Formats: sequence, C-alpha cells, structure tokens
Amino acid sequence: MKIILTQEVSGLGTPGDIVEVKDGYGRNYLLPQGFAIAWTKGAEKQVATIKRVRDAREIRDLDHAKEIKGMLEALSVKLGARAGDGGRLFGSVTPVEIVAAVKAAGGPSLDRRRVELPGAIKSLGAYPVQVKLHPEVTAKFSVNVVPAAK
Repeated sequence: MKIILTQEVSGLGTPGDIVEVKDGYGRNYLLPQGFAIAWTKGAEKQVATIKRVRDAREIRDLDHAKEIKGMLEALSVKLGARAGDGGRLFGSVTPVEIVAAVKAAGGPSLDRRRVELPGAIKSLGAYPVQVKLHPEVTAKFSVNVVPAAK
C-alpha cells in the first residue's frame, strides 16, 4: 500500500515522504491516527507543498534546535512519582509526564511524540531520555525519578 506521511513516523519517514507499507499497518494504524493519507495522483501533487513547508521550517529551526539541545542537556530534571516499597512505581512514567517535568524544571516546551524512552520506566532512579528536536539534532538528558511527596 502506498501512503503519504503527514507527520514524522519513527523508522518510516518524515512529512511529505511517499512510502510503501503493508496494507494492515497503513489501513489500521497510520491512516486512522492521522499520520498518513492514502496515495493518489492528486495527493502526490500536495507532497511538494508539504515538503516545501517542512524544508522552510527545518532550516529556520536548526539553530533553534541546537539552542534547545544545550538548554536540555544543562537541565536537572526531577520527576515525582508514586512508588511502593522497594522503589517500584505504581504504573510507569510516560512521555507526557517527562515533558511536564522538563517544563517544571524551567526547560522549554517539548512535543511528547518526540520523546524517546529507553524502555518502560517502572522504578525509581535516573534514566537517560532522548528528544529528537530536528532530523540532525537529538538532545540527551537524564530524568531522575524520585518518590512523590505524600
């Protein structure tokens, strides 16, 4: 199945890319979530517009992305989470909570979809987090998960 991406999909492409995917993946995930539109000749003409907008935004944001990367890597992020005995969390830490913790620590606003976790965070401690700010710029910082005040 041929589709046109409308948003960045990790491991697949960026907005405006025309990609070939398995029918089920496209029909059951990418199209309903709004990550892609079905490929047609008319839609292919829109690709040029999507790419032009993306390129203009990326060129303008490259220096800004490097600036944000410096801010994030200098930041000390603490995240309070409810934990039981032995440091196990009730649930797990989500990208939404990490974005909120970064904002609370005085950092910039981030898009939760660009936050990449190494795996499920289910216990107290320090964890490395990556944020893909730009295709060429990835910020890496540490999030310290501490017990929440009762």
